[in-house]
Amino acid sequence: MSQNSYHEQEKQKNALLLRELLTSLPPFCFEFFRGIEPTTSSKTRIGYAYDLRIFFEYLLTHHPEWKEKSMDLLALKDMETISADHIEMFVEYITYYTKSHPKKGHEEIAYQNDERGKSRKLAAIRTLFSYFYKKRKLLSNPASLVEMPKIHEKTITRLEVDEVARLLDEIESGESLTNSQKKYHHYTHKRDLALICVLLGTGIRVSECVGLNITDVDFAINGLKITRKGGDEVIIYFGEEVRSTLLIYIEERKNISIQSGHEQALFLSMQHRRLTVRAIQNLVKKYATLITKLKNISPHKLRSTYGTTLYRETGDIYLVADVLGHKDVNTTRRHYAQIDDARRRSAAKIVKLRED
Repeated sequence: MSQNSYHEQEKQKNALLLRELLTSLPPFCFEFFRGIEPTTSSKTRIGYAYDLRIFFEYLLTHHPEWKEKSMDLLALKDMETISADHIEMFVEYITYYTKSHPKKGHEEIAYQNDERGKSRKLAAIRTLFSYFYKKRKLLSNPASLVEMPKIHEKTITRLEVDEVARLLDEIESGESLTNSQKKYHHYTHKRDLALICVLLGTGIRVSECVGLNITDVDFAINGLKITRKGGDEVIIYFGEEVRSTLLIYIEERKNISIQSGHEQALFLSMQHRRLTVRAIQNLVKKYATLITKLKNISPHKLRSTYGTTLYRETGDIYLVADVLGHKDVNTTRRHYAQIDDARRRSAAKIVKLRED
């Protein structure tokens, strides 16, 4: 299976999921999702579908003019009854709400949204209104009048240099693992070390790591061919530490009897199948908790560790943005602004007005 085949399979899965989600949305949403397909990823559209379903379910319950209606009978003209006030009330509502879960015996499940969750849902609503307003199928766009929640930037969670060293030591030795974990460590530690070194040494996303094939590794140039979120193929280069761990793992991999359909996958599970995103997340968490109890380290935090280290060493925000695959350098600049602030603070200690 080529990497393109893997990503094609993922696209097919997402297409089927979106198709299923559309059956739980008003009929006019079919046109909306068809219209935004050329400019959005499948995962973005799936996120919009989930968020819009929550919005419409809220309106059917709380909007006075919608209480006698049902999801499948909603028409685009019904959207004309929605005002900016209704959307603002929805944003306030999703701060905390409960919902009956059909797969759990209709148990009431509590949900919460911080400003990021609210922003994502409001972005979906805005895109929906904007689409039909531009096509002149809606007379107004009340969503454009609703302010996006203020996002409070979070401190970058990352591993320090000594923590990275201890993490790699733990993966190699497995000394701090439980007895149950140690039974599997003998079989997986070479794979685990290579995988973590790839994440820490290249800054690729966990989804990009999952999609790697054995043929995507080129030791002649020390490069990995990865497929970015938008589908673009790029080559990311790695150092000697990553090279050595990959070579050791790939040599071991030759002795594995791989399941049909997964022959090309670089990183394999104990069942000799392509590792999943969830499996890599659990793997990272298992080792990270051995070296830090206060930091919630995920594959994305290893990506932040790489980006922080690269920026500290080079000071080149454009290089960091390019390697991390950020389309907008301002995204990178905002994310690593606190490092610049730390540099500016250090200047206060360097410049002395009087000699001691």
